[in-house]
Amino acid sequence: MRILLDQGTPVPLRRARNDHVVATAYELGWSTVTNGDLIRLAELEGYELLITTDTNLRYQQNLQSRSIAILVLTTTSWPRIRAVTGEIRAAVDVIQAGAYGELPIP
Repeated sequence: MRILLDQGTPVPLRRARNDHVVATAYELGWSTVTNGDLIRLAELEGYELLITTDTNLRYQQNLQSRSIAILVLTTTSWPRIRAVTGEIRAAVDVIQAGAYGELPIP
């Protein structure tokens, strides 16, 4: 699976998914691209999953006709995200194309 981490998602998360191709918006030169355009670009480039920390994304974008899956992490804190990498792996393993999911992180 090709996974894109958006600008707010901690980069060390990529190590939790060594079995997938993981890129960051920054690496691709997309760090200033707005959400709607980022989703469109990611789909055009063949990314299957966008992992973001933007909890308002579903209210700001029409996600109905998207083929890319979106997983929202509810924090940008790496220590808190690191503590739930198993849950993140599990969510990535079951998310379907075009699906939207939120993973609440305490």
